[in-house]
Amino acid sequence: MSYHVVWFKRDLRLHDHAALAAAAQHGPVLCLYVIEPGLWAQPDMSARHYDFLLTSLRALDAELVQHGLRLQVVRGEMLDVLERLFAHKPFISLNAHEETGNGWTFARDRAVARWCRERGVQWQEYPQFGVVRRLKSRDHWQAAWETHVAEAQVSVPPLTGIPLPWPERRVPTAAALGLPADPISRPQVGGRTAGLAVLDEFLSARAGQYRGGISSPLSAPTACSRLSPYLAYGCLSLREIVQATRAQLAALPAGDRRRKGLSAFMSRLYWHCHFIQKLESQPDLEFLNLHRGYDDLREDEWNEAHFTALRCGQTGWPLVDACVVMLRETGWLNFRMRAMLVSVAAYPLWLHWREVGLWLAQQFVDYEPGIHWSQMQMQAGTTGINTTRVYNPIKQAQDHDPHGHFVRTWLPALRRVPDSWLFEPWRMPAYVQARCGVIVGRDIPLPMVDLEAATREAKAGLHARRARPDVRAEVAGIVARHGSRQRPLRRKSRSPATVSQLELGL
Repeated sequence: MSYHVVWFKRDLRLHDHAALAAAAQHGPVLCLYVIEPGLWAQPDMSARHYDFLLTSLRALDAELVQHGLRLQVVRGEMLDVLERLFAHKPFISLNAHEETGNGWTFARDRAVARWCRERGVQWQEYPQFGVVRRLKSRDHWQAAWETHVAEAQVSVPPLTGIPLPWPERRVPTAAALGLPADPISRPQVGGRTAGLAVLDEFLSARAGQYRGGISSPLSAPTACSRLSPYLAYGCLSLREIVQATRAQLAALPAGDRRRKGLSAFMSRLYWHCHFIQKLESQPDLEFLNLHRGYDDLREDEWNEAHFTALRCGQTGWPLVDACVVMLRETGWLNFRMRAMLVSVAAYPLWLHWREVGLWLAQQFVDYEPGIHWSQMQMQAGTTGINTTRVYNPIKQAQDHDPHGHFVRTWLPALRRVPDSWLFEPWRMPAYVQARCGVIVGRDIPLPMVDLEAATREAKAGLHARRARPDVRAEVAGIVARHGSRQRPLRRKSRSPATVSQLELGL
């Protein structure tokens, strides 16, 4: 019996699944997910990603059972699995969504394409986001995005399935893949059902907090949509989120506070794909400076002590350290705090974005390579086309955690520090330290550098590089390749230079 393979990757749903719908029109399908040891050995992957994935796979399998199928989960490298499957039972086509992943998945997909050509297997890929493969010009990109999100959602078709032609071992644990234990005390639950519940709750209630609530780490956990991991793993499709948001906007009465929140959210869905397109068009920006004129700016000055302090939440700047602890415990931070972490790493600590980016990629459950690496470079100032954005962690704390509730929640050692010294505890006189029982340098760390002086020196170095004629000469080419041509969604909005802090904290 001839059949078609549907290869699930970061598209863990049945609804609006173009690859599944197309394959099912032509005969029986084998629904395949491959746990690839090579992928999980990459330095941007972690056990927290794997835990969210496994929950989503179980949810997908349960959904398939309702249609009389099972998800066939196989451990192995993709080419080996395809070769073995083809030898047991040749198939006609391999169907999947386009993935803009890390460098390893990019090389893997190219190898899969060659394998299919050599064996006469049809290799069919379908757009997952509003990202255009082999894009020649940004001039018409916005129109392509609008076309993609406006298309009708694809319903789950009638399915006829076949089983895997060999008995498969149990799904490996994270430890079996060599992933160090990385528990989260407050995780988001994976899977489509959980994602739909989050979407409904956001659209019907929490959207009213979105404008004005997403910047503070206090309000952001409920004000933000919290849909980012469900987009990153494809439990929900971009198109269904956009269309559901637009439908809710159309139904809300004038003056409803949710209207402004949902309008702002829509703009971020647009920028979500805008940034992924950058990696799609230039895959090496995961590894190399987007503007090569910045190549030796930080590379030769790596400070491991600074990096260790950052990763351990021991920089001595309370808001920074509290954000690191929250990220460690939840796998999530809001957009402004993500931007602040990268800014502190890139400027006063003068750390290269690549190593910091690998650490953060492991921490963010919603890690989306296209957005992540574009944002890392924008915050580090190596794109050559974006305004330098430097976040002062003391000012950010004063603006967004004025009473210290966030800092004290995640840093218990600071709960006894008086408000007047909370965000700069190293300035406490000795008698205040003794009275509150918190000794700087013993109970809490001293900052490793003078914030003001180190930031000033870093900005001067970056701006001196930016002013060089040879560096300025390359800017036009980068704008032509990656710059936005229009303001998004035909509405007054911020330019890419002012949304550099988005990441995936939707």
